[in-house]
Amino acid sequence: MRPIFQLSWDFRPRLAALYAALFMLPGIQMPFFPVWLKAKDVDAQWIGIVLAVPMVARVLAIPVVAREADRREAVRDLMIIASLASVAGYTLVGLSTGAIAILTTYTLTALFSTPLMPLAETYALKGLLARGRAYGSVRLWGSFAFIVGNFTAGFAADQIPARHLIWLMVAASALVALATWGLAPLAASSPQKKGQAPLRRGPLWDRAFVAVLAGASLIQASHAVFYGFSAVQWQGAGLDGTFIAALWALGVTAEIVLFAAQARLPPFLTPTVMLMIGASAGTVRWLGMALDPPALVLPWLQMLHALSFGATHLGALMFLAHHAPAGLAATAQGYLAITAGLAMAAAMGVSGVLYDDFGSGAYLAMALAAIAGGACGFIAHRIRRKPPH
Repeated sequence: MRPIFQLSWDFRPRLAALYAALFMLPGIQMPFFPVWLKAKDVDAQWIGIVLAVPMVARVLAIPVVAREADRREAVRDLMIIASLASVAGYTLVGLSTGAIAILTTYTLTALFSTPLMPLAETYALKGLLARGRAYGSVRLWGSFAFIVGNFTAGFAADQIPARHLIWLMVAASALVALATWGLAPLAASSPQKKGQAPLRRGPLWDRAFVAVLAGASLIQASHAVFYGFSAVQWQGAGLDGTFIAALWALGVTAEIVLFAAQARLPPFLTPTVMLMIGASAGTVRWLGMALDPPALVLPWLQMLHALSFGATHLGALMFLAHHAPAGLAATAQGYLAITAGLAMAAAMGVSGVLYDDFGSGAYLAMALAAIAGGACGFIAHRIRRKPPH
């Protein structure tokens, strides 16, 4: 597919627009899709089932789509198809009535929407590396857009009936489709040299790759209690909604700063070192949260989000960019998306039980998950440093 019109922007602004659109949608959806479901008279049990759909859908859809993207070298084309189908899907969700109909249409939507992020990461890393450009300075626009989407939807929720919030998600998905349509096609991969042995082994045969997958997934999953219950904990400590929103925004802002500085990071901060830094920051952060710290300490713990999330994300993405087998970049991204999604789903399920039984003590389990992730990062680091036989 070729765009109907050619934009005058170069590669990076187009890619920044894609990331902004991709993260605007969850910025709206994460806090307010449950509100819309409740307004549609979906009970709590069914809301939990509906919200679990993307976690299942990614396991079904991402491997198929990623394999096709690699086989056909059609990352951009598949993003366009998936984004257009997502717009239609969210529209059908908005028109649905009743829990069964909403579950059915949202399941179909998730099958198309969940592969978009790993495809976008594949497209971004391939294009940016070919141009010698840093990933973080483009990805930061996604984090910024997440904040904008969050506040925009929050304002809209005070102005319009909750039953109409779904149309904000439809509009955001339409922005994703427009952004994918404006992307430039990537150059084809270099043809295989004559006499070169065909690739027989996928990335899962690489022990370092598996260790990075496990490490990044564990560290990111260690955020589960924070994502699910930090606001509850802070409200219980007497903090108002504005202060809580500011704490969340501070964490994402710190993440943006790290992404902006990626190109200036010293060379010794290799992908596996970044993973270990992310694990260390996560351990400190969750141990601090387990102590029910006073309000003055919370901003300092929140700034560690730049490392517990940001450094971990950069480490995993940069490792895949440099070590994924030729012709399997999308497949490698798909493995990361699936592993991280399943780990987060499991951690979210456990976090509810832990928080209910132990309160802020649940963060101790998250610190253990971060430590385990750091150990996996260390294993990957040692494997990569080991000289070949």
